[in-house]
Amino acid sequence: MTIKSIGILLFNDAEELDFIGPMEVFGMASNWVDLTVNTVAEQAQTVKARYGLKIQPDYGFADAPAFDVVLVPGGLGARTHARHNNLILDYLRQQRDRGWVVSVCTGALVLSAAGLLDGQRATTHYTAFDLLAENSQIMVEREQRYIIAPPIASSAGVSAGIDLALALLETWFNPELRAQVAERIEWR
Repeated sequence: MTIKSIGILLFNDAEELDFIGPMEVFGMASNWVDLTVNTVAEQAQTVKARYGLKIQPDYGFADAPAFDVVLVPGGLGARTHARHNNLILDYLRQQRDRGWVVSVCTGALVLSAAGLLDGQRATTHYTAFDLLAENSQIMVEREQRYIIAPPIASSAGVSAGIDLALALLETWFNPELRAQVAERIEWR
């Protein structure tokens, strides 16, 4: 599958760096490869992230294009309401049928609620290992910074999303692109 479009799922109280870090990585990669990055939310209305950043999503679920990848951030909103929102869960189940689903931090709890991690290895923020392990069908990896098991990927908390995004560039494109982007964003 050729990766050309990434949708970053937004919801209230999502952790900013969980989605901004990967957005920077994928956006930088678009300087060298044909890749678009957009935001999507339940509705195309302003979303307020965990620490107050307000974002106007590019699309609501109703008018969103079919993305090759959907990235789900974590944060308080993932722990509380996003993983109980049937519209979000249904959207992610539909995405699984057409492409990749990627979680950062406690976004894994949302993937778990949608049933996307059943029978999979996954990781999350260290404070949510036990919560993720409540789903006995998930093999929780407590020592991994990220896990890529196509077409699902998950990462540990917050800054680990940048590491995962860089690793995905290598998986989808090539090691050279990963290295170019890491150098450009000064990620060591």
